[in-house]
Amino acid sequence: MSFVSFLCTVAVLAPLFLILAFLARTGLGALNWDFFTKIPGAAGEAGGGMANAIAGTVVLIGLAGLLGVPLGVLGGLYMAEYPNARLTTLARFTADVMNGVPSIVMGLFAYVLVVLPLRHFSALSGGVALGVMLVPTVMRTTEEIVRLVPQSFREASLALGIPQWKTILRVVVPTAAAGIVTGIMVGMARIAGETAPLQQGDDRRGEALHRLLGARPQLDAGEDRDGEQIGLGGDRVGPCEGDLEHRASNPRAGSGRQV
Repeated sequence: MSFVSFLCTVAVLAPLFLILAFLARTGLGALNWDFFTKIPGAAGEAGGGMANAIAGTVVLIGLAGLLGVPLGVLGGLYMAEYPNARLTTLARFTADVMNGVPSIVMGLFAYVLVVLPLRHFSALSGGVALGVMLVPTVMRTTEEIVRLVPQSFREASLALGIPQWKTILRVVVPTAAAGIVTGIMVGMARIAGETAPLQQGDDRRGEALHRLLGARPQLDAGEDRDGEQIGLGGDRVGPCEGDLEHRASNPRAGSGRQV
């Protein structure tokens, strides 16, 4: 029986190891300094890197952490140390509901909260969406970890005349620090792979979203990806000066809709 179980285990794990071996054999050769320091090249051209993706991920995760980690840790500490408070029941219920909300809804929330008032898309809107997703995960994991701290630690500290807030800060938090950090890392890993909350960040690819909300942000005048000027409504109004010479030397360069 054990031999059959061993064979089944090998049969299940073999495809995984084959995939990992294929990725290692074909991908390790492409890892070099340029991969981390250069932006992607044009389609079909060799070379390039993922510097923009790495930098964007770091910025978004940093903004999300600034919003989600303090709120999540403080909320988890409150729920663990004051389990009978009326606010604890409400906070725990809210966190459980938020954990089940689709990530695209968080993107809509950030769109309405940040993009529309500021009238332009930015990393801040994506950071807010990911930060809101991070809060319930960190909150619930922090609560469970803090509840594992023996009650005798708290009683010994209080018996010495130490206030409860200082007991939480000096005794409970250091004891549960490793578990709290683990919960934060798990939450960060979850939001790092999210893409749906960030789909509100492209003006010309979010028409369904704009129609759903009945509004679209009026973008500030600036330069489009193709080197053309865009007006407040996002329409292209003509090429910028630096792009004219490029189009004169390359007549096939992309030409967008002009108004």
